[in-house]
Amino acid sequence: MKTTNLFTPISIGELHLSNRVVMAPLTRMRATVPGNTPNEMMAQYYAQRATRGGLIIAEASQVSEDGQGAPCTPGIYSTAQIAGWKLVTEAVHAKGGKIFLQLWHMGRLSHPSYQPDGGLPIAPSAVPANVEVTTADFKRVPCPTPRALNTEEIPGLVDRYAHAARCAKEAGFDGVEIHSANGYLLEQFLQSRTNLRTDVYGGSIENRCRLVLEITQAITAIWGSDRVGIRLSPYGIANDSGEDEPLPLYSHLISELDKFNLAYLHLIEPRASGTGQRDVDHKNVPSAAQLFRPMWHGHLIAAGNFNKESAEIMLANGTADAIAFGRFFISNPDLPERLRLDAPLTPYNRATFYSRGPEGYVDYPTLADAATDFI
Repeated sequence: MKTTNLFTPISIGELHLSNRVVMAPLTRMRATVPGNTPNEMMAQYYAQRATRGGLIIAEASQVSEDGQGAPCTPGIYSTAQIAGWKLVTEAVHAKGGKIFLQLWHMGRLSHPSYQPDGGLPIAPSAVPANVEVTTADFKRVPCPTPRALNTEEIPGLVDRYAHAARCAKEAGFDGVEIHSANGYLLEQFLQSRTNLRTDVYGGSIENRCRLVLEITQAITAIWGSDRVGIRLSPYGIANDSGEDEPLPLYSHLISELDKFNLAYLHLIEPRASGTGQRDVDHKNVPSAAQLFRPMWHGHLIAAGNFNKESAEIMLANGTADAIAFGRFFISNPDLPERLRLDAPLTPYNRATFYSRGPEGYVDYPTLADAATDFI
């Protein structure tokens, strides 16, 4: 029997992929402001990283104006944003690639400078995160105490996610990923440290999972279940998140999500949990993919500090079906080809991850570029 590796073809829903090297969603803060619209430089960036039959999960994009919490991040709720994202999807499709969009709301990790009314960001409960946030004018300040959503406001939040899903469809994406990880709004509802509610969205594990499941239901009704994925970070500690006993919570949630027959479950390995400001490699932590694989019957994408060897071990033993790479996709536009050839990887420059211009964004060379320069 042939061993599954990074270059064994796979079908995820109706998408037929030539490899299992997935580009992870990566915040890069290059959208045009005002308006938070994708632009030509973003289209160039994604096109550089597109491969025939390869899958890109595009960066987290706020589902509504009140969901923003970092400067120059794209949205997916306005006509101008749809037009901007069309530049990206058309460029990726021209290379034969596939692309999903990650739907995002930052919840308590936002700031009044992003809110339409200048008020407090929303959250399940008025529990501030013990972190700093970046304001709209690029200042680092303590995270504010958020405003707890009223029960009657939650259907409107579900509607905002559904509207964003429809906008993503109009923009030409092949599917969407629900961002329910890394301490953002949906994970804030999941975890007992941040959800102190006493209504039907708080208290028990079943109640804390309710919003994620309602949003999943609304989005699959728009896209079909085989075009929707979800990202979770069990045992993660990013952005002052974390559940004291994650296994009961995520066992219930993943078992319920399994009933939707989604395109994939995307799990961040705990060893890589962090805010993106620095490299982390936590030791003596469990493997999310190993823990939750038995309760997930669909495709599973694993992410977090993988190299070629560790990725292929996970694929060979069936713990994951595809591997998402992040930082090395930034500095290696042709990462699948480099992995296939066992070619050296270009190191990334963290200082340019969240800068504004083309440096560290669209100027990393491919192997072909390097060969031409040498000649």
